[in-house]
Amino acid sequence: MPVAGVPSLSGRLIASYVLDWFIIIALVGIGAGLWTVSPNRRPFTLTDPSISFPFVEEEKVTTATLFVVTVIVPLILTFLAVIILPPTHSPAYHAMTSKSLTWRRKIWELHTAWLSLCLSFALCFFFTQAMKNLFGKPRPDLLSRCDPDWENQADHALGGYPQVLNGFYLVSATICRETDQSKLDDGFSAFPSGHATYSWAGMLYLTLFFAGKLGVTFPYSSRASSNSASPTGSNLRNGGASQQTTTTPSDPTQTAGESSQPAAPPLYLLLPLFIPLCVAVYITSTRFSDFRHHP
Repeated sequence: MPVAGVPSLSGRLIASYVLDWFIIIALVGIGAGLWTVSPNRRPFTLTDPSISFPFVEEEKVTTATLFVVTVIVPLILTFLAVIILPPTHSPAYHAMTSKSLTWRRKIWELHTAWLSLCLSFALCFFFTQAMKNLFGKPRPDLLSRCDPDWENQADHALGGYPQVLNGFYLVSATICRETDQSKLDDGFSAFPSGHATYSWAGMLYLTLFFAGKLGVTFPYSSRASSNSASPTGSNLRNGGASQQTTTTPSDPTQTAGESSQPAAPPLYLLLPLFIPLCVAVYITSTRFSDFRHHP
């Protein structure tokens, strides 16, 4: 039986979700394939100070740590939020008193939350790997990875001005004597930053998810206030004014009334939302301090 706020599990709805997950898996698969492809190796000069930084063996945020923080943690936190907090729903949901219907709503919310999060990562993974391969920008520590053949620059020259004072050669990656091709390929993956894109894909989504879950809305957001039954966010400061409004949008007597009063959310609800953003900023900053990316 269809219930307000809980979609009925029709075959068409299930098929649409199956298609969504298929697209996500396909994007991840293509991204993984691009990850194994050697990027374009942009020519460089051995006198460029911007690629002369040392190679840091121990990164502040490893790939494994990045995966845990930006993927596993958001999955766990969204799960706990959906299970513990009351469902986000419309006013029609007030008629639902059955626990089974409440759990149906929770399961549906959890599925859509994880679907959205996974789509965010799939798109991020696909576009990040594609752009890395296309651009092939040298990292700040490229020369340290490369171990160039300094004595035979002319044999690998693609251009430059060696005949002028303090001249230089523009050389290709064939000048590198590094035998670890994966390490060398990674040296041409400076843009965009995978750590930065993945951290923002997970942390920004987490911020927006909890903003919606806690009812943190913009002032004058009457529609958002009316869709939340929990006394949080903007609805907390306007005294639940949205529930007191009885006029309809077509009523000419309705002006800037109760449902559109300025009611900014309490500060204690806003501050936790900045924690994921701060985590993303820190992870992004480590790519600069570890000499993996240019500012």
